[in-house]
Amino acid sequence: MTFAIVRPDRGLAAELQQRIDTKTKPLGALGRLETLALQIGLIQQSLAPRLSKPHMLVFAGDHGAARAGVSAYPQDVTWQMVENFLAGGAAINVFARQVGMDLSVVDAGVARDFGGRPGMIDAKVAPGTANYLEMPAMDGAQRDIAIARGRALARELAGQGCNVIGFGEMGIGNTASASLLTHCLTCAGLDTVIGRGTGLDDAGLARKRQLLARAVARGGRTGDPLEALAQYGGFEIAMMAGAMLGAAEAGMLLLIDGFIVTSALLVAHALCPAILDYSVFAHRSQEPGHTVQLTHFNIEPLVQLDLRLGEGTGAALVYPLVQAAVNFLNEMASFESAGVSGQQ
Repeated sequence: MTFAIVRPDRGLAAELQQRIDTKTKPLGALGRLETLALQIGLIQQSLAPRLSKPHMLVFAGDHGAARAGVSAYPQDVTWQMVENFLAGGAAINVFARQVGMDLSVVDAGVARDFGGRPGMIDAKVAPGTANYLEMPAMDGAQRDIAIARGRALARELAGQGCNVIGFGEMGIGNTASASLLTHCLTCAGLDTVIGRGTGLDDAGLARKRQLLARAVARGGRTGDPLEALAQYGGFEIAMMAGAMLGAAEAGMLLLIDGFIVTSALLVAHALCPAILDYSVFAHRSQEPGHTVQLTHFNIEPLVQLDLRLGEGTGAALVYPLVQAAVNFLNEMASFESAGVSGQQ
């Protein structure tokens, strides 16, 4: 499985930096927005980048291990929340509307037949993964189908003129899956990447740790991203990883949400490290494993709002910062154009 992600040519970096530095402000005064503007300019290979048709993709899937008690919520909440997304009533609907992002829900593997619905993309691989406490979550063919379908979704959006994708997810039990993937693909110990997810109490957290230790005892701690995905992943995570890779291949900007989305990026990055050049990390989740992931990438996200909702909410909330970075680059006067004296 190969991906043709090309690192942005940095030949434009000096000219972009000069354009940033000569705006009517002290050097570096816009902080992280300046770094972001440089990154977007390099991705688009333009001194005047543009954001076009931003789109939020929320990938949904069920996990066979959810019924074993790795989550505080029953598995039916997955399909119930998908219905909430389709009705426009979830947090991600509110935030996507607020910032002007289109939103699609991707059924990657929910244990429910939704039929043809406006706002939904039916890409279902199967009605949920197998229970990874007993066997691999998916076989190699299912994993590869999920990745390929995600890749095709991103390419289709790129063909429609979209150049910014936000990534979100829904799936009861998927923080457990993300913990297992993070354990496999970083140097972190298992307990350090297991959090309370949707709100487990102390007893529930202890049970989650015991169950995930059982899973690793069965399937092992593999550093191979495709094998780890097959052993412990969810269809929504696999499809999201494919969409990330496809979006980066198309030269799009990737808005990375929290813990579960970043677990998909761990897989994508292990397959093609150049994807980081296209990734903007939105926020630092309250899930302890997310800090491990960010440290692994040596990344400081844009904001810390103590979020732990998922759905892509953090990615949507930082989209105005992405807009601000592009807008100051394109619209802010330079010292010369404004007739303002520069630094002596």
